[in-house]
Amino acid sequence: MKTPKGLEPLIDDGMIDAVVRRLKSGKEASVYVVACADQLRCAKVYKEAEQRGFHKLAQYTEGRKTRNSRDQRAMGRRGRHGRRVEEAEWKNAEVQALYRLAAVGVRVPVPYLVHEGVLLMELVRDAHGAPAPRLNEAEISAEQAREWHAFMIGQIVRMLCAGLIHGDLSDFNVLLDAHGPVIIDLPQAVDAAGNNNAFAMLERDVNNMRAAFGRSAPELLTTEYAREIWRLYEAGDLTTASVLTGRFARDETAADVDGVLDHIEEERHAAAERLRRRQEADAA
Repeated sequence: MKTPKGLEPLIDDGMIDAVVRRLKSGKEASVYVVACADQLRCAKVYKEAEQRGFHKLAQYTEGRKTRNSRDQRAMGRRGRHGRRVEEAEWKNAEVQALYRLAAVGVRVPVPYLVHEGVLLMELVRDAHGAPAPRLNEAEISAEQAREWHAFMIGQIVRMLCAGLIHGDLSDFNVLLDAHGPVIIDLPQAVDAAGNNNAFAMLERDVNNMRAAFGRSAPELLTTEYAREIWRLYEAGDLTTASVLTGRFARDETAADVDGVLDHIEEERHAAAERLRRRQEADAA
């Protein structure tokens, strides 16, 4: 096939030998199968900011830090240089997340390099050696759904213990290789400790997995892993060995609005009385 413009630098620099075919085109990138000597790999060509689907980018990048304080300030000012830095950070974030997660045992594609804004990584394959299908393309039994759901909850916990939340996890971002699920698409990975939206994104990731596997095993649809996981995380008790039940007791106690308003009014009167006494003492 004709070499896409984004892959021309890798061809010119000898990092890939040929483009075999386009594997997919998504909201943030196009992915190609490429030949590197006698191996097939994936090349992910990121789309420019105005073409990407992440319109609320700030929700994902909150809490990320650049190594250069000048660049950090530029990103905050949103000028031309700041936008260039932000674009580079977005493109580098995935390879950083892949290395970080692979090091702690999360099943992700092996990253090889980033060059000219292109991520070169492992081609995830199925049991027959073909590119692995996505979870949303698979028909699975109830038993398999329960097994893979438990595995994915464990992967989400392992990610969180490493300080990251996928942020866009769904059955479109999970591949099924010869051994089971593999998590992909991580440029928007969220810093769990530094992002105010962290729990909402964790809950969405967990619930997307619940919905995906719940189609085959409906009993999973009643589980509450996200809140259970987050409670342990906030308490500093979450580990990769944490025993989870999928149950979470919500506080159903109705808020005593009248009581709160009465307390505010009492405090207002008390503050006014203290002020009156100080004024009388000053006048004496």
